[in-house]
Parts: sequence; C-alpha cells; structure tokens
Amino acid sequence: MVFRQKNTKGTLKPHLSVKFRSDEGKLVTFSIDTTRTPAKYPQPDAYLITHAHSDHHGMSAMLSDRAVCSDKTARALEIRHDRIYKGRTMKVGGSIDINGVRVTAYPNFHTVGSTSFYWENEVGTRILVTGDVKDASMLPECDVLITEANYGDPGDATCYFDDDLMGFRNVLQDNPCVAFGAYAFGKAQRTVELLRGLGYNGAIAMEEKSLALTRYLLEDAGDVIGLEESCGDAVCVVPPWDLDKLPVGMSKYVMTGRCDYRYPTIQISDHLDARGLTGMVQAMDPEFTLVYHPSGHRPGRFAAHLRGLGFNALSLDKVSNVLSNEFI
Repeated sequence: MVFRQKNTKGTLKPHLSVKFRSDEGKLVTFSIDTTRTPAKYPQPDAYLITHAHSDHHGMSAMLSDRAVCSDKTARALEIRHDRIYKGRTMKVGGSIDINGVRVTAYPNFHTVGSTSFYWENEVGTRILVTGDVKDASMLPECDVLITEANYGDPGDATCYFDDDLMGFRNVLQDNPCVAFGAYAFGKAQRTVELLRGLGYNGAIAMEEKSLALTRYLLEDAGDVIGLEESCGDAVCVVPPWDLDKLPVGMSKYVMTGRCDYRYPTIQISDHLDARGLTGMVQAMDPEFTLVYHPSGHRPGRFAAHLRGLGFNALSLDKVSNVLSNEFI
C-alpha cells in the first residue's frame, strides 16, 4: 500500500510511504524522502533518503537511527547541515537488510552518492524508488516504479534539453581566467568532474562549502583549493550568487538551463529531460508508476503523458490513502 502521512499540524508530510509484507510475512513500512515522525509515535522501518538535496528532506530524516542512505549521501548531509547522521549507510551498488527485506542501492548519477532503492515484497513484486535521475542506464526493471518528473511536462519546451558539453569545452579553452557558477552540492562536483574529464589538470578554486563537499565526495577531484589560496590563475567554481564577488575581469558563466541569471549560462543539468524520463519508463515497463516528486503540476502532467502511452500511472496528489502519525 502506498500512503501519505499527516504531520502533527494536520498537513501532509512530504512525499510518501510504502507498506508491504516481507518474505517472512511481516508488515514493513518504508518512508521515502520525507521528514521524521516525532519519536512518541510509531516509526517506519526505514526512512529512505535518495540524496542530499534539501527538497528530499534528509536534513530531518538524518537524525533518525532508522535513516538509510548511501555513505556519501550521509557525509554530504553532515557537511551541508552541520549535523551528525544517525542512521545506517550502504555503498551505491550494495545491499542492506532492513527487517528481513533486502534493499539494493542502484546509481542514478543525479549527484555524488545519489541512490535508487530496489526491493521485492513477499510475492516477488519488484519495487523501485528512483529519486531524481540523471542517467537511468543502470537501473533495474521493476513492477512498481516510484519516480520523479522534475522535467516531466511534455508540453513545456523547457523540459527538453541536451547538455552543452561542447559549449563548456569552448568556454574553458577560450577563457584562461574563468569562473563557473554552480550549486555547492551536486552541480559543483559535476563541474569539477567535467573539467577533469576535459583534461584540465590545474587548480580549481572553490568557496568553502563547495570545497569541503568536493574533497570528501570526489575521489579524483585533483587539486582543489580555497578561493583564498588562488593566485588568480585558477579556474573557479562558486555558487551562482557568489560570482559578483569575484574579480571584474574574470569571465563568468552559470551552469544551468535557467534563463534568469545576469551571466551567460551553459546548459548542464543533473536531471533527465522529458524524453529521458519517458524512455526510462518505457525501458522498465512497470505495471504501475507513481510520480512522487516534485511539488507542483509536473508529476500530474507526466503521469497523464504515461497514461497516454498505455502505462498505468498516477501522480502523488491523486493518492487518497492518508494516515495520521498514530496509524503508520
């Protein structure tokens, strides 16, 4: 059973939970990308955290000893929120036992450490929670797919894009003194990976939070340094709002598909577009798809698109099973 949960204020908690029976016949509940239930109420068997972006609520769930995420997601949460992660961790590609249920973590390449969770219920129904996805090529087939639609509106032109890797290469080659605006977690690490992949071996100067995350999360980051250590000859990676703080003569770009920045942008996304999301569902061929993220109209638009293609699909706002804290 898929259900939503009300918090102590009577409003809906983020995202959803899944209740099912394990191989041993025990009822098991996994709460997905949501906030903690107060300790005085019954708890789920696990709070699954797909990655460390704030709209997936790991800041709250990380404080429960029932939290489950990848080791790198746990470290990212600790660095981002200055809190100690209290749950269990697993390697991306590894498995963990949760009350008799074998849960496997598959890579989806949205961020460093981001995880798609897979398990089976007592009758062998294969369940996959994707979280946000950049590359679905390593995700398994499933019977029940719980997925995202950040760019899932087929009627919106902004939901169609390709990463401009050639543009990124040209900017790097043409500007010896250049800064890239990228969010501290996720996009900053992707920018460093792209720079190294293009053969740039020099120092990369980063602001404090971006630097800490990159040093802890990337195994092949190379020479990454603080902005204060730069002599003006390093490529810089800073949050977009910090570009104004850098020298006026430096070329500045924002790594995004958005159009509301005063600096030129380079289309680099950490998501699949509408075509990629549709192709992912077609490749998995699930019996049922639930679109649970983000908020707003896109899950409904994507679910309707899937139904038009012959899939049984529903968006989270159409889930009518709602439980209060006492009945989880």
